[in-house]
Amino acid sequence: MLQPSSRTGDGRSESWRPRSRRRWALLVSLCTAFLCLPGEAGATVNCHKTCICASNIISCSKMNLTAIPTDLPLYTAVLDLSYNEIFRLRSEWTTVKLPNLHNLLLSHNGLHFVSSEAFIYVKHLRYLDLSSNSLRQLDEFIFEPLVNLEVLLLYNNQITQIDRSAFIGMINLQKLYLSQNQISRFPGELVRDKSRLEKLTLLDVSSNKIKILRTEELQLLPAWIKNGLYFHNNPLQCSCDLYTLLAHWYIRKLNSAVDFKDDFTCILPGPQKTQAAVFDLSGDSMNCSTFEEKDEEAYLEQTLMLGCDTKHRDMTKTWRVPGNVPVTPGSNQTAKVLPDGRLQISPVRAEDSGTYTCLAMSDTFNETIYVVLRVYNFTMEGSGDTLNTAYTTLVGCLASVVLVLMYLYLTPCRCFCCPSKSKARGEDSIHSSMLSVTPTHGDPALKAELNRHVAFIDSKDLQGQNGKLNPTEEDEDEDEDEELDAEAGSLMKGKRKKSVAESISSVFSDTPMVV
Repeated sequence: MLQPSSRTGDGRSESWRPRSRRRWALLVSLCTAFLCLPGEAGATVNCHKTCICASNIISCSKMNLTAIPTDLPLYTAVLDLSYNEIFRLRSEWTTVKLPNLHNLLLSHNGLHFVSSEAFIYVKHLRYLDLSSNSLRQLDEFIFEPLVNLEVLLLYNNQITQIDRSAFIGMINLQKLYLSQNQISRFPGELVRDKSRLEKLTLLDVSSNKIKILRTEELQLLPAWIKNGLYFHNNPLQCSCDLYTLLAHWYIRKLNSAVDFKDDFTCILPGPQKTQAAVFDLSGDSMNCSTFEEKDEEAYLEQTLMLGCDTKHRDMTKTWRVPGNVPVTPGSNQTAKVLPDGRLQISPVRAEDSGTYTCLAMSDTFNETIYVVLRVYNFTMEGSGDTLNTAYTTLVGCLASVVLVLMYLYLTPCRCFCCPSKSKARGEDSIHSSMLSVTPTHGDPALKAELNRHVAFIDSKDLQGQNGKLNPTEEDEDEDEDEELDAEAGSLMKGKRKKSVAESISSVFSDTPMVV
């Protein structure tokens, strides 16, 4: 009885085993099919369903993927994962190194997290597109492994904070796009500090929330950096410094100022927060002065360096001195071209003043820059002595004027203040006094002979020109001369001189006139 029963049990167990095996096989097949569906985590690259493969280019765009496919071939050079639903870029998105991958596109994915170790296996990337996602911040050293990266696209995200060390190590980065974010601080360390990106030629921070811009630091940047520095469509504070900066860039024909001239706006001071165009600040808005290029200045005998600030980097530069004379090596000129393209003038001479021409050339672009030099006709150390000499000359002139005035107005008392022998006629124009040149105790006859009348001519009675009396008043002058002769004594009778008009040489002469 036990045996049959046992056999029966064995029969049931034997009949169950094939069924369980079939169920497990069905379950495994379903799981395998489920994992291989597009858009599921852990999916492998399928060049027939999930991706399009063209040689070393793999495009998985618009496939509703939620994770990056695994088992990417080592020969992959371009990987396009744009327009999917990959929200997080983890460190294990690829478990093998991809030494040939140089283009990675992850735009339009809703990406909001990027691991700090996400790029350790793709160090040879040269182009990385993370635009049009939901990134909010860039942590420190996040892009440090990408030492070969040349172009980084981060525009149209929600970035509000950028760590100052986020781009450290990207020594080959040339173009960085950060426009259309929520950035409120201009990342000036990328272009002006010692840790700046040496090869960066384009930095786009337009359409953000930047309010303050250090214009004096931006003006010191070389032209090849300013040519690709875009910061339009930001709520900048209006100032004449901002206008001067952009006016200079526009005169130099820098692309950042010329291409987006109408998009540079700012907020005027005041509670209304009125928006104005930066290039209109020279009008009624703030009445900023019109920008003019400044000339280079130098002194005699100093060593001067003239720079050729070109819009492109690493250009071949040649110079011409005033008179359109080329600067050639080995000549007797005081000017020579340095290896970095600058022109050295040593020592500076007075004849070095004028316009210098820098001719810059490259394979795709040529540029001509003019530098006007003004040389002062003294040395830098002697400028103080020149000032002292000019000051001394001015003081000497003022002292001379004071002495002349004292001589003219502080003369001895005229006849109108003498106690006796004053004229009763107030209308007389000639006042006389005695000028004695001998002692008063001498012979009266000799004294009368040596005494002379000194006549001072009043200018209000003169009607002629050049110190001559009007001929129409000759009769009156003769009558006055007769009265003066009567007072002089008997020795003067009959010895009348010529008329006063002939005796006086000038109306304003200070020399006593003898009559």
